[in-house]
Amino acid sequence: MSWSIEYSKDSQKFLDKHQDIEEILINEIKKFLLKLKGEKVSINLKKLQGVWEGYHRIRKGKIRIIFYLDYPDCVVYIDTIDFRGDVYK
Repeated sequence: MSWSIEYSKDSQKFLDKHQDIEEILINEIKKFLLKLKGEKVSINLKKLQGVWEGYHRIRKGKIRIIFYLDYPDCVVYIDTIDFRGDVYK
């Protein structure tokens, strides 16, 4: 099963401004997918609640990546990428 990554307009803008972060983001998503398969990997992952119900958050340093999974289509949809203080606004 091959997964793909799709970006929202806001997350693509963030990546355009901070080009060095895309490689980090892809590595963290790969770790998450390995964790889904049952492998033991070190990742700071949290299921979100409330308004963000159904989404997951990955924390990597000061960066927060909010995404959800589209299981039938095997797509990881990146909704928001931002620094710690601004990501949930």
